[in-house]
Amino acid sequence: MSVFNSSALYPRFLLTGLSGLESRYSLISIPIFLVYATSIAGNITILLIIRTEPSLHQPMYYFLSMLALTDLGLSTTTLPTMFSIFWFHAREISFNACLVQMYFIHVFSIIESAVLLAMAFDRFVAIREPLRYVAILTNGVITGIGLAIAGRALALVFPASFLLKRLQYRSVNILSYPFCLHQDLIKTTVSSRRVSSIYGLMVVICSMGLDSVLLLLSYILILGTVLSIASKTERVKALNTCISHICAVLTFYTPMIGLSMIHRYGQNVSPIVHVLMANVYLLVPPLMNPIVYSVKTKQIRDRILKKFKQQKF
Repeated sequence: MSVFNSSALYPRFLLTGLSGLESRYSLISIPIFLVYATSIAGNITILLIIRTEPSLHQPMYYFLSMLALTDLGLSTTTLPTMFSIFWFHAREISFNACLVQMYFIHVFSIIESAVLLAMAFDRFVAIREPLRYVAILTNGVITGIGLAIAGRALALVFPASFLLKRLQYRSVNILSYPFCLHQDLIKTTVSSRRVSSIYGLMVVICSMGLDSVLLLLSYILILGTVLSIASKTERVKALNTCISHICAVLTFYTPMIGLSMIHRYGQNVSPIVHVLMANVYLLVPPLMNPIVYSVKTKQIRDRILKKFKQQKF
């Protein structure tokens, strides 16, 4: 019994990089570093452009700022352990540090899902009620939506961390990824994990599951509204305002579904595939979102080009 008490209080966790490729970590870390650098620089650029351009102080860009902040949080949360493995071969992480990282990874993931839903609502209002758009989505409403999004994520994930804290672990526990995820931590327990597993499933259903259903409903309503517009030119213009958001939704949900499928049904798949899918899930959305919005959103693209021209001359 003393062994269990000791392991429950002071368990050690070993993160896992790309097993079998340890000798090439220095080379592998280069593209990973470039992904992080591009993600952070891109999202900071989006935030600065929106912050300094009064013409972009509109509901759509406020939600885009929330998305950029969330992506920055997701990137900076996973960065320390990722590079401790690939640069220093330091795999060990304390239980408390692991719980903190897990907490923020899942909080930012849930926030991103909710922000994408809020952006779908924004597009629906803009297309359905263009004349009342600013009157409906006032600064107070947007602030309330932002607080509700953050509050829901913080409240949902906290009990999951508390439940994991009460479980018993071996003295040394090997994780499957270079960062801590709830479903991975649960697998290392030596005590009953039924309550934690059920609660984790409930969190997914009440957050990303619900958000995905509402996202689909939002786009059904958006499509119905667009098809009711008489002018073909106006229909195309309305749909073009949704392209960036649709790309962001696909970028977020496709890797998440892939990771879930691999985790549930890919027991015989190489561990490297599991690690790569987890990396894609956490690294690709923060990388692609600023690129997509910079390329597809004319107002953002024009401001960025304007800034570069000013610096050049």
